[in-house]
Amino acid sequence: MRDHTPDFKLQELSAANKELISETVRQILSRLAEDRQLTSDSLLELWVEIPGVKRPRGTYKGGFLMPDSFIAIADYFQADAESLVPVQSFDKGENAWEELLDELYYQVEIFTSQVDSSKGIILELWTGHRNRPEGEWEYAVDTKIELT
Repeated sequence: MRDHTPDFKLQELSAANKELISETVRQILSRLAEDRQLTSDSLLELWVEIPGVKRPRGTYKGGFLMPDSFIAIADYFQADAESLVPVQSFDKGENAWEELLDELYYQVEIFTSQVDSSKGIILELWTGHRNRPEGEWEYAVDTKIELT
């Protein structure tokens, strides 16, 4: 049996980049909750643009562009009026924010492992929910940040 695991070495994000990502994610998820748009199918989608590295973008059957990765927000949070509340599985002393951000950092590290430095990498984050099966956003908050 052949191992099809790509040969790459993860490079941990710097503390400054983790802080930038954390602040951005907290802002866009808070906006999602304030707008009362957090639903069971809300996603936090991740798109990565690496200078000088071309990667083909895939599409779903419906023809809309696939993100590099995504996280189901309902695995971590639910909406309570206009704020985010950790789901019950985090009542045991675990921190939902830490868990969500650790997963996001890990995914960013996978997609940025192709380069020696994170400087100049553009991270685009989308949150909201899509119309299924067409894939158009019904509601979305998005932002781009440049890693340093």
